[in-house]
Amino acid sequence: MVLSFGEILLRIAPDAEGEWLQKNVFEVYPGGSELNVAAALAKWKVPVCYCTAAPENFLSAQLIKNIETLNIDTSTIIYSGNKIGLYYLLQGKEIQHAEVIYDRAHSSFYELKPGMINWDAVLQGIRWFHFSAISPALNEDVAAVCKEALEVCAKKSITVSVDLNYRPKLWQYGKPPNTIMPGLLKYCDIVMGNVWSMETMLDIPVQKNIDQINTKENYVWQARKTSEEILKKFPRCQIVANTFRFHKTDIEYYATIFSGNNLYVSASYHADEVIDKVGSGDCFMAGLIYGVYNHLPFQQVINFATGAAFQKLFVKGDCTDKTVNEIKSFVQHHHG
Repeated sequence: MVLSFGEILLRIAPDAEGEWLQKNVFEVYPGGSELNVAAALAKWKVPVCYCTAAPENFLSAQLIKNIETLNIDTSTIIYSGNKIGLYYLLQGKEIQHAEVIYDRAHSSFYELKPGMINWDAVLQGIRWFHFSAISPALNEDVAAVCKEALEVCAKKSITVSVDLNYRPKLWQYGKPPNTIMPGLLKYCDIVMGNVWSMETMLDIPVQKNIDQINTKENYVWQARKTSEEILKKFPRCQIVANTFRFHKTDIEYYATIFSGNNLYVSASYHADEVIDKVGSGDCFMAGLIYGVYNHLPFQQVINFATGAAFQKLFVKGDCTDKTVNEIKSFVQHHHG
């Protein structure tokens, strides 16, 4: 079974014109990076449970009931504190993450401290543990809780994956990510991110003029170089995946996986516009876990993960609604 650990969040999505003020209504999506991963895996028939901290109130009860309908085991959720984390993101196709407002301070998850979760019990029967860099971005205590979990994973020989999603607005507690993340990376088997987040968090430099050269060949070369550095720096790590999403005249999306000194590259996908960017990276992460968990050849893993992530751009809400077969036939058609 895969265990996904992170904060449950509500995305509040007001329209860009402010019409919600007249209508007294705006859209709300339950999510959070790690829940989005769990939801995709459950959809793809991978046994998965979700661990978070939530207050004991009617809102949590409704949310957890909803999570259970997705076929996600919620028995590892702990109840503490009084608040669910929120963030506000304007609706719209051109919205950048810069326009996000976080309201996560003093949520139940934010107030987690070492010793509050019995990791030996939570990780009983778990084969794979997934977390993301969003959790240690909150504060030093939550970073310590992540480390606590990873130490137990190491003892139990549980595979660990991490998504290095970088949220500059969250790293506000005086410790830059490159002083926290390397201490967690040494426990990880599989790392996903992009070459820029890896530079920020792990001090692995990106070629200075890379955006001027701006070719797929050059970005793929950088992905190989970054991946090799990670494997050198963190001997436990076996697999590094990098995603590339550019928005110039259209959206371009592709990705790489590096393992065993081989680099596997996906096809490039293009679209004029997208419906919802939120959760595309989480969908890629889920695709990566799905492929490795099911022992697929790496070229198939990267094809599936990239196809899944690209398709998510056209699904409203935080997680994908595509089945394994829909993703596979989309990939086949694209490669066809």
